[in-house]
Amino acid sequence: MSRTPARPPAPPARTRQAAPGKTAPGKAAPGKTAPGKGAAVARPGAPLSEQAAAFASEWSPVAGRILLALVLAWFGYHELVQPGLWTGYVPVVAATSSLAAAAVLAHGWVLLMLAVALAAGIATRLAALLAAVVMLEIIISLTVTAGLSDLTLRDVGVFGLAVCLAGISNQRFALRR
Repeated sequence: MSRTPARPPAPPARTRQAAPGKTAPGKAAPGKTAPGKGAAVARPGAPLSEQAAAFASEWSPVAGRILLALVLAWFGYHELVQPGLWTGYVPVVAATSSLAAAAVLAHGWVLLMLAVALAAGIATRLAALLAAVVMLEIIISLTVTAGLSDLTLRDVGVFGLAVCLAGISNQRFALRR
């Protein structure tokens, strides 16, 4: 009975190593998903604070988007249902004119369409950017006509939320190509 010598094990396949402190292409950093695959994910057995941070970073854009959509939908709906209450905010035009009522109705539709796009996750960055532009228009108009007030500062907060959402590319429950 002859024994054939066992083959030595094959050398491991060469992989491309990343530079220290960098992640190899297509690989995820520890505690993160691969690029383009979503938000941060806490590693198994991670401390509760790390898990909470991963959960918040993954879901807070969705919460912000829905809350911004609710604010825009609320004001858009009220501008469509009772435009006469809003015509006083239209600058340069008499509050009783039909032009002011038409401007309020158009503004209400814009707010409602932006709210639908944000809530449905359709072109979320563009919708948030347009919402930021609309909010900036409102802030400037209110500041010029009535000066700084609680209404203006509330709208500054909504503007800030819209700007933040415009800068977030990967969001859950958002349509992608």
